[in-house]
Amino acid sequence: MSSLLIKNIKNLVQTDENTSHRSLVRGDAMRHLPSIENAFLLIEGDEIEDFGAMEHCPDRADEIIDASGKMVFPCWCDSHSHLVFAGSRDQEFVDRINGLSYEEIARRGGGILNSARRLQDTSEEELLEQAYDRIQEIRSFGTGAIEIKSGYGLTLESELKILRVIQRLKTLTGLAIKATFLGAHAIPQSYKNKRAEYVDLVINAMLPQIAAEGLADYIDVFCEKVAFSVEETAQIIKAGKKYGLKPKIHTNQFNCMGGIQISVEHDALSVDHLEVVNDEEIACLLTSNTIPTLLPSAPFFINDHYPPARKLIDAGLPVALATDYNPGSTPSGRMPFVLSLACIKMSMSPEEVINAATINGAYAMELGESHGTIRKGKKANIFITKKIPSIAYIPYAFGSNLVEKTIINGKIDDKV
Repeated sequence: MSSLLIKNIKNLVQTDENTSHRSLVRGDAMRHLPSIENAFLLIEGDEIEDFGAMEHCPDRADEIIDASGKMVFPCWCDSHSHLVFAGSRDQEFVDRINGLSYEEIARRGGGILNSARRLQDTSEEELLEQAYDRIQEIRSFGTGAIEIKSGYGLTLESELKILRVIQRLKTLTGLAIKATFLGAHAIPQSYKNKRAEYVDLVINAMLPQIAAEGLADYIDVFCEKVAFSVEETAQIIKAGKKYGLKPKIHTNQFNCMGGIQISVEHDALSVDHLEVVNDEEIACLLTSNTIPTLLPSAPFFINDHYPPARKLIDAGLPVALATDYNPGSTPSGRMPFVLSLACIKMSMSPEEVINAATINGAYAMELGESHGTIRKGKKANIFITKKIPSIAYIPYAFGSNLVEKTIINGKIDDKV
């Protein structure tokens, strides 16, 4: 088993030295970011063996990195993405510039339905090649764990195709990857006047096959006026739970319509988007273990309003941040930019955004035992920055990639 020692670290960030494991941080606690100045980190095999102040640094290892002037973070945990997709939707980008809204584009057969048509015509091998390149890119920005959804298939064959690509990415990349079945992403054009039949297809054809092949960890539904009703969402959540798939629900992107309440009722792991949220929904979340996951690069790209992060955090809730990487509303998997947007547009502090993108992101994928903090025995998924003056410099320098090295499972990533 090989060892790697990183010494003279300017600041070792998001350390977890408590005897009781931290699973997530909420409310005022999100402003606290444990760190050690002038530190070392020792990796044995694929795990963190030890860390601490330089005065306690071991004197030997198989490989040594001098990180003078640099910082070390746990890798970002991106808990909401649609990374497996075919091609782009740049024409819709132009349509929005010319005044069409996201909802208007969707009603014209664009949006998700556009991506579904493209994906249905794309081979599994081509999808894998495109997605693998995207994984390589996000690793270079410091991402070490990611959730990837289906939902651009909308047929049994194509939903299975996406989920099989996700399974292959797990093997090929070494990243911690969670798969989410999102067959209920949109109503296909052929089912426009047969909604109940499509819901039946998702529940009675797609779900059993996906469960039989063990292709998904979670189930998702886009609960919105342009997609699925609260009643339809409840049906699909209940069906998924019978197969052991915990819900992670798209909701409140455009409307408050009961999606949060139904998600909490069914013990959803997360509710994602929340560009709009009211006091009743906040009160509901405070009674639950469901984590709000905010996706600020989506409203940035479609020029919409941002989630009320301050209101959620000040109420005492935990918040996770994720990219929503997809071809229509967020064609980027760059987590540091998400952090910048959260600071600039949602008034989150640098400490809050780092907590939201590490420990809370890990919680939103049930990876808290292995990822999200610097703790002995956790996976050695970390990144080393370039020389930077402060933690705040990461969201401050929004146009620069400040990651010098990404280390996944104890191995320096030489593919990026």
